[in-house]
Amino acid sequence: MGCNLGALLEEGRCALAGIPDGDLDARILLLEATGASEVQLLAEPDLTVPEEQAEKYRHFLALRRDRIPTAYITGHAGFMGLDFFVNENVLIPEQDTETLVETALEEIERGQKRPLRILDLCTGSGCILLSVLTYLKKAGWEAAGVGTDLSEKALAAAEKNRARLQLEAVASFGQGDLFAALEGGKTPRKEPFDVLLSNPPYIRESVIGTLAPEVRISEPHLALSGGEDGLVFYRRIAAGAAAHCRHGALVLLEIGYDQAADVTAIMKDAGFADLQVIRDLGGNDRVILCRRP
Repeated sequence: MGCNLGALLEEGRCALAGIPDGDLDARILLLEATGASEVQLLAEPDLTVPEEQAEKYRHFLALRRDRIPTAYITGHAGFMGLDFFVNENVLIPEQDTETLVETALEEIERGQKRPLRILDLCTGSGCILLSVLTYLKKAGWEAAGVGTDLSEKALAAAEKNRARLQLEAVASFGQGDLFAALEGGKTPRKEPFDVLLSNPPYIRESVIGTLAPEVRISEPHLALSGGEDGLVFYRRIAAGAAAHCRHGALVLLEIGYDQAADVTAIMKDAGFADLQVIRDLGGNDRVILCRRP
């Protein structure tokens, strides 16, 4: 005979005691394992749960106790009001990154309405590019984009998300090292872009070992490390962006909270103009905004 929802939730809270956000994770994993809704959990805590679902929940709890991120256990994560497939081959979308997407949409909507070409470097799950394309489509813009990533496994996740959001006609992905991905494939993508977006790896290599287990063990190292000083990818993007962007193109880069001065200097030295630093909801420097002259 199965347990009830309320008893399982309490079991989960006890199992995840001491883990950051353990109570919330216990709730999320219970709903995922049982298919119950938030309303049912609140209104029907005595609802019986089949033993198979209860065991699935306990398996989820065991994974979370081993510090596997909740999003990797459930296989999806919310971002910009959309639901994205995620696995261990991609970073889990963070709310801080929504600042980049929201800023990009605001800046685009201030401009003249015309067809846009968008490039997303280090695309990972594709959440940045696909979110921008989704909301531009809703606003009546004609836009298409390309996401590039060195990891073929990451791009497989991005392809799933492209299908989930029904953006096959306007989004494509290329495997390769930053801009090099634009040169290969059956259809080289050499036309200049109107918007360049990127959340590149920017954590200093020496810092990665100090991060929470959910990050340093579970998330892909390739998507985290920005080299010795955390700035390797910004230098490379700055060096190659002008050759792939039209004059006046919008460039937005996510940064670490302490990197604004360094990345601003990198982009300024590379000839980019109208530099701004955008803060996230927590008040931290989060995005560098600039344009190609």
